[in-house]
Amino acid sequence: MNCTKLMTTPERYRYQPRLADGHLKDLFDEFPAVMVTGARAAGKTSTAVHLAGNIARLDEPGVAQEFRADPDAALRRAARPLLIDEWQEVPEVLAAVKRVVDRDHSAGQFLLTGSVRAELNHQTWAGTGRVVRVNMYPLVEREIQIVRPLRGPAFLTRLAASGIDNMTVPQDPPDINRYVDVLLRGGFPEIVYSERSNRARTVWLTSYLDDLVTRDAGLLGSTKDPVKLRHYLNVLALNNAGMPSDTTISRAAGVTTKTAGGYDQLLRNLYILDIIPAWASNRLHRLMKSGKRYWIDAGLAAAALRLTSDSIHADPNLLGRFFDAFGTAQLRSELALMYPRPTAHHLRVESGRHEVDLVIELDALRVVGLEFKATSAPTTGDAKHLLWLRDQLGDRFTAGAVIHAGRGMYELSDRVFAIPLCALWT
Repeated sequence: MNCTKLMTTPERYRYQPRLADGHLKDLFDEFPAVMVTGARAAGKTSTAVHLAGNIARLDEPGVAQEFRADPDAALRRAARPLLIDEWQEVPEVLAAVKRVVDRDHSAGQFLLTGSVRAELNHQTWAGTGRVVRVNMYPLVEREIQIVRPLRGPAFLTRLAASGIDNMTVPQDPPDINRYVDVLLRGGFPEIVYSERSNRARTVWLTSYLDDLVTRDAGLLGSTKDPVKLRHYLNVLALNNAGMPSDTTISRAAGVTTKTAGGYDQLLRNLYILDIIPAWASNRLHRLMKSGKRYWIDAGLAAAALRLTSDSIHADPNLLGRFFDAFGTAQLRSELALMYPRPTAHHLRVESGRHEVDLVIELDALRVVGLEFKATSAPTTGDAKHLLWLRDQLGDRFTAGAVIHAGRGMYELSDRVFAIPLCALWT
């Protein structure tokens, strides 16, 4: 069997703990097979490798051929626990894992990592009810700055429980210039943990985008024109964290709405795009129903547009939306690991009179609202939509926050606070 026995972590950089570490171990202690999914190069393999004694890298031609020829026999020959890396290169391996798990329900047998959403082809997905999944995203600042404990209460949990009483900020909090520098860097480990110049970082991110529209899209059997798909990415990046209509997006990209919808699904399947759905409530009326599009990584979106710090600062609208996208990315990893898992939405009244960036249902009785403002000293005017939402929901509104780029942390009104973005990870 052409598998590699793991003696040390096969990475160029010493492994840095991730938020998902403890959750992944807990699941692997209880289930026979766990799939770790997320964007390519987000660090899935580096994390999963710590729980597996052997690894089968299906992106290596020899190993892929062995599994393609007879996946059942390949699994029988492999020692366990086994990490099956880049499973999408040989989709047949999923059915083989299913057959093993059907015979033996013992926990901790298989870890699978991949950068393709399994539901994209129901013929290849045989893991329902047999394989549990963990979503991983590019690094967030809580991981990068090694804020301990990683398994401590999430920001949203602290906000809902006690407002700003248990919040802290560093002695030298970032200003908007530092926030922009960090969001331009992005959260891919290859960039974060290497001392690359800005030029080298841009080259890496641009190459990532080139591979995305050629190799990765082709891997899914997509027949999309790479040139049109690349242009569509530019349009999405320009509208990152915005809410243009589907028609507006498709017209700007020069494609039909049907093609645009196909592109959106393709990019979601590759974990590049996150569409946060509109919130629905029987207490509120005339709410918009279209989703809000976010790039998973703000640095990748900026690279698609060839943005620099100067160009972002020169456009207040662009600055505000990229600040929103970066802040939302800091929460995405925590949301995926919270139990019970909260649901995130955005809210906009059809008239545009009220708009809240994130409305998060912690459970059936508690709602948290968040607004992202690239300003240094928010006032109650910046919180007017949160105050409206609080008045509409009454006791169900647990807390709200204007997440901003300044230093101050203070109460704006009953259950509504001004909180620096860095408090999400300190």
